[in-house]
Parts: sequence; structure tokens; C-alpha cells
Amino acid sequence: MKKTICLSLLLLINISGFAQEIVNSIPLELKKSSTVFQITNPEKKTVTLFVRDSLKIKAINLNEKMQIADSISAKRPNLKTYTNIIGYNKSNGNTRLFWSSTNYEAIFAQLFNTNSRETITKEYKLVLKNEKVIQKFSQDENFYILTVLKNSDIFKLYIFDSEGNYTEKIITTEGFHFFTSDYKKSDLYTAFSESLLPFEAPFSLQKITVENQTSLIDAAKKRKCYFNNKQLVITLDTNIDFTQLILIDLQSFTATEKMIKKQYLVGDRKFLNSNSFYFDNKLYQLKSSSGIIYFTIKDLEDNILKEYFANSTKPIAFKNSEFHEQGGSLRAKRTLASSPLFILKSNNLFLGLSCYQTGLNTFITFGGVSELKQSADQTTINQFGLTEDIVFSTSMEDFDSSSNRRVVKTEGLFDTAGNRIKGKLVPLASDKISTFFDKNNTISAQTLFKLDAYYLGYYDNKTKEYIIRKFED
Repeated sequence: MKKTICLSLLLLINISGFAQEIVNSIPLELKKSSTVFQITNPEKKTVTLFVRDSLKIKAINLNEKMQIADSISAKRPNLKTYTNIIGYNKSNGNTRLFWSSTNYEAIFAQLFNTNSRETITKEYKLVLKNEKVIQKFSQDENFYILTVLKNSDIFKLYIFDSEGNYTEKIITTEGFHFFTSDYKKSDLYTAFSESLLPFEAPFSLQKITVENQTSLIDAAKKRKCYFNNKQLVITLDTNIDFTQLILIDLQSFTATEKMIKKQYLVGDRKFLNSNSFYFDNKLYQLKSSSGIIYFTIKDLEDNILKEYFANSTKPIAFKNSEFHEQGGSLRAKRTLASSPLFILKSNNLFLGLSCYQTGLNTFITFGGVSELKQSADQTTINQFGLTEDIVFSTSMEDFDSSSNRRVVKTEGLFDTAGNRIKGKLVPLASDKISTFFDKNNTISAQTLFKLDAYYLGYYDNKTKEYIIRKFED
């Protein structure tokens, strides 16, 4: 009996250790000016770590065991001209980075060829006088820059291929139904120029990668996009009464529109709140007032597949966890006592929901977040000094309970038909990462990415090593 208990305990310890195991530690001395980011190859389960400082950039290729396969270094392009790394693409198994000037009109491509041990460069000049860049995308062999033309209903797409060539594509949305948040008819350009500060700046478009667990901070944005190699889906939730979807075909370069209505609620529009999340070719919508909340799942023809609601007399029945509030001025996470309190608090924040596939089921986070209580300089920089938006899509703020942002949330688990699955939630990798950050708040140069599991990379200043730790759902 004692042997059985001991074996069981050893098994549990091994499972727990494997769930958060250190898979490699790389000897690496970082300068104070250094930043680290990564580019993954999900098919081969490999990753390239890029270490950048003020003089050079080094590419470190890691195999599927997170061991160093090879590396190559190169000089940074002109610091005065090229300030940011904005994306990448692949060319015969090698990685090409794209740097840009502040206005995106000067582009510098840097191909790291590990076979020939050389770096091949190329410069481009874009004319963006009457355009605004709203997002960038990297997908295998192509890198895309998406712009909107001034005072028009036109997108423009700049496509950089594996050979280093680029083409321009015009995508029109003429005849689409664009409105501002106060129901004034507008065009495409005006839809993106509308200021949603303090939470969203004009001409911002939040990129969502549904394969990863999306931060509620990112999901609460009103303008979001979802990208794969065949289609770009843009959702606009600036209007309280509907979600507008723009579906862009990346082969024919044509756009179609879907208008998905939100649940009607009585009351002053100024005190209503709503948002959506596009997932598995369905639209998940949330709409609330100070005393009622609706959660609706619809297809893209505006048909209701499943709907839930709660108010002061009907508790929220679509959750599997407690209501939690954390961050901001709160020193520790606290539990909210009731559905009405959760509805009231989340409605007073920036409302959002996010979906994540776990097995055959869908894990959904519901809630609201506040604006970031930080200086103007800090809000323009990723919390851990990472390079632009080619890194992991989940905001690291979600893993930091001392974040200068207040978050109110709860979670639920649903089957493919939208029915809630009863029972307690199994801890996900994100929960384990949050616990790790709570206990290790002095680490630096973090990277976070997903392959067969989630991998967290960070620099240990004492040992002068870059450590990669594995977390599993």
C-alpha cells in the first residue's frame, strides 16, 4: 500500500514538473539595450530567437528540443532611418526580417541565410502620403502591410514574397455600411480614424491569433482582425447595435460584408456596452447594461445558434469559475460576490470576451478591463520591451497580477453546439504562467510562444543564461 502511495506521489510530481519543465538554458550575455523576440515554425516545431541590441542582431535557431542548431549575426540597419522590426517571411527555410522607418515609407529586408552563413539585404521605398497603416501580418512566405486610403472606401495591401519582391493590391469596400459610434454615416477611412481613446487609438486594429489564448485586454478592443493565409476577417464593434464583418479573400483580393445584429437593450446608449469575438466561423457577441448581460453565439448569416442572459434576478449560468477582480489599485485578486456586481463592474469597463480551443471544447473568458494607468511613453512600448507585433499575440499583462490595469472576469467551458459544460475548469498553461510570474518578478527579456505546448523564455541575470520553460494545458 505504501509503495502504491509513493509511486502515485512520484507520478504526480513528475507530471507537475513536466507541465512546467525547463527544456533548455542557453549561455547568453545580454546588454542593457538588448531585446529578445522569436519566430516559430509550427510544422517543424522549431523556433528562431532573435537577440537585438543597438549595434547588431543575432539569429539563434533552436530545434524541436529547444537546443541550438546554429546561429548567425548581422549589423543592424541604419539606426536613424530604421527604428522598428515590423514583420518577417520565410525563404527556403530561412527567415527574412522587415525593418521600417517610423512612417513605414522606408522598408529594409534582412535575410538570414544559415546555409551560406550570409545576410542578404534589400531596401524598398513606399509612397504612403495619403494612406494610413493599420496592421501588418506575417504568414509563411508572405509578409503583408495593410493600409487604408484617405477619405475613401479602399484598403491597400502591400505583399512581400519569399523572393523579396513586393506587389500592391487594391481592395474596395464600396457600398458597405460604415457608421461612427454615434450612428453617423461614414466611409471606411472614417471608421478607422475615429478615436476610441483612452483604450484604442485612431487607425488601430488589434490582431488576434485564435490558436493562442487571447488576452481579455486584446479581446476588449472594438476593432480586431483575424488572419490566415487565405482570408483576413476584420470585425468592427464601434457601434452598440451590430458587429460589422469585412471578409477579405487573400487570393482574389475582394471583400464581402456581414452585418450581425446585437441583442436589443432598453436604455440610454451611453450606458450600454458590447463587443464580439470571431471564432470557428461563428461570431460570439456580448452586450450589457448596468443590470443585464446577453451572451449570444451566431453564424455569419445572423442566425442565433445559442443565447444566454442574466440580470438581477437571474444569475449568470454560463460560467464555470468565480467572478474575479484584479490589478489596478488592488494588491491581490479578489472574488466578487454576485452576478449583478460582475455585470455592473464589467459594464463600467471596456467589455470583451475571448475564445480558445481546448480539446474538443471552447474555453471562453468574459469580462472587462480598464485603460492602462501608465505614462504616455510607457503605453507605446510592450511591457517587456519586445519587438513590435511579430511576437506572441497574448498580452503579458494578463499574467501579471500587479498590472496597472484593472480586470474583471469569469470563464466558461462550452461544447461545439454552444452548450455550457458543467464542472470545474482544469488549469490551463496561462494559469501556470501567471503563478510563475507571481513568484518570479525579477526576470527579464521574456518571450512567449506556442508550438506543441506554451514556451516561456526569459533571461536570468545571475547565471547569464536564457532559460526556456515549457507549460502545458
